[in-house]
Amino acid sequence: MKHLESLRGDFLHRRFADICRGALLFSLLAILATGSGCTRPPNSSASEDPFEKINRPIFTFNAGFDTYLLRPVAKGYETVSTEGFRDKTNNFFENLTYPVDIVNAFLQGKIKQGFQDTGRFALNTTLGLGGFLDPATIAGLPQHEEDFGQTFSVWGIPQGPYIVIPLLGPSTVASGIGIWPNTQVNPIMQWPTSSTRSKLFIAWTIDERAKLLPFDEAVRESFDPYLFVRDAYLQNRQFLIFDGNPPVNDFEDEFDSGFDEAFDEAFDDEPAPETEETASPATT
Repeated sequence: MKHLESLRGDFLHRRFADICRGALLFSLLAILATGSGCTRPPNSSASEDPFEKINRPIFTFNAGFDTYLLRPVAKGYETVSTEGFRDKTNNFFENLTYPVDIVNAFLQGKIKQGFQDTGRFALNTTLGLGGFLDPATIAGLPQHEEDFGQTFSVWGIPQGPYIVIPLLGPSTVASGIGIWPNTQVNPIMQWPTSSTRSKLFIAWTIDERAKLLPFDEAVRESFDPYLFVRDAYLQNRQFLIFDGNPPVNDFEDEFDSGFDEAFDEAFDDEPAPETEETASPATT
């Protein structure tokens, strides 16, 4: 029986890896197949999203998958658990996946940060009881967020256009390619016992989705959920790549254009009619 469960776990792990690679390959092939035909007028968001016609249907598919599966499970988890339990669970997974941040800190040449992150991981794993507690923050070792998508930017590799990957969500080409090396240093995805690995992955996915529940209403009430998610993702990536200090002018020009255009289209930007209070006084 244990042998059969091990085989089943290995199969599920391989299937997930295949889905990730297949989804990424599908998106990249779609981009290559249609790239020559993507044209937009000046002053549009072409530099960040030239593949919107491909991205939107994938976004719709992902939204349906989330609506009927991920979100209900996350809501159920939120209902049956306390906030304290969720906080400690989130601490555990943040610590368990922290080697991804450590490796990328060193690859980006952030040697001091890399050693600090190593100390944070060691302290939370031991005194923090496997990461459920966070004594490292109390000790002055802050948490960082690094991944191979950011590392590629530090190495001078452009992020490339915005893409939406089936099941995996918003990304850029470079960050999408970085998913694979991220999984290679993620302890969850490399856990030696297949059954444990599968359970950890499912619990991690639920925890990650539950963290996004507070933002669901803002997405639903936005004038265009696709644009809202796209611009929020790109702004966050820019923030992370520049370690919280993105170039202000370029950042605003590049990533706010989508919001400005959608707002102008929705409200036409018509000037308000003059009233007695706003009208200029008559000249005599």
